[in-house]
Amino acid sequence: MRKYRTFRYRNLFSYFVDNKSIWVIFSLLLAVVGLFIISTGTGEMKIAPWNVVKIIFGYGESMETLVVQSFRLPRIIMALLVGISLAVAGAILQGIIRNPLASPDIIGLTGGASAAVVLFLALFSDSNNSLIVSIQWLPLSAFIGATVVAILVYILAWKNGLSPIRLVLIGIGISALMQAVTTMLMILGPIYRASQANIWITGTVYGTNWDQVKLMIPWTIILFIISLMLVRHINIQELGDELATSVGSSVQKQRVGLLFLSTALTGGAVAFGGGIGFVGLMAPHIARRLVGSSFGVLLPTSALIGAFLVMLADLIGRTLFSPLEIPAGVFTASIGAPYFIYLLYKTRNA
Repeated sequence: MRKYRTFRYRNLFSYFVDNKSIWVIFSLLLAVVGLFIISTGTGEMKIAPWNVVKIIFGYGESMETLVVQSFRLPRIIMALLVGISLAVAGAILQGIIRNPLASPDIIGLTGGASAAVVLFLALFSDSNNSLIVSIQWLPLSAFIGATVVAILVYILAWKNGLSPIRLVLIGIGISALMQAVTTMLMILGPIYRASQANIWITGTVYGTNWDQVKLMIPWTIILFIISLMLVRHINIQELGDELATSVGSSVQKQRVGLLFLSTALTGGAVAFGGGIGFVGLMAPHIARRLVGSSFGVLLPTSALIGAFLVMLADLIGRTLFSPLEIPAGVFTASIGAPYFIYLLYKTRNA
């Protein structure tokens, strides 16, 4: 029995994958599908897993179909997409920065997107606290906010090249600045919007509708496929600048492209899921322990773990303290913060 298998499609994809990683990815896929069905059937109205499957394929009873399709499926699909985006963004950042502590929220991308969204809500709300422009502009504002921060971090960290260490340190400083800006905008803006923004910043997919899901699906799928096509560049970045340059790689150009790819993934996730923290940090770490550091399998494994984490956090948040709803970001932070401290302790002598 062969230990390794090759997956190749023209010059777009070329992966060398061991059998163990294939089984890990398959197992995670089953876990995500299982959680998706359980989460869809759990709530004030209990629905059997088999009935959930029938509803998804259009054969359910009218009342159960109404509950699933109108209220539960949009937020669960959004949780899945947000988890995928944050996890892949974090994996890319850790690859190009070569730092296990890097993630979109640590280096300020999530903070920039959050500040832009709060500014959007403050500027385009009328006296009745209604938006005067379409909500479809929200992801664009989040993407612009994350992009501005990415450019700012990149410029400030540049000195005869881009040092990964400077990038992280500048990013942490910019992240703190963005939190201050966000707080100031919430204080100066309408009170209703401030309270709404405060819940959103914590990270929640509550209130997601199908229009938002339709915007997020192509955004996530296209960027994820691009990420898979650029796997070889991420692998080369992990070798270090000197070695990567010696094999003919344009290190700085590829680093800029990958940084903006991570920014785009983060912007979409924050626009619809809010500031769900630590997923971009935890998912790649857990994936690396399961399948190793080759990004051909690390990216899809991280994506599945990220989707599982956010869906699980959303399920706990809407059922554990029912009828109260707790934002999913509260639970990811309660797990992620101790995990971050553990990583700091583990790398204290690195």
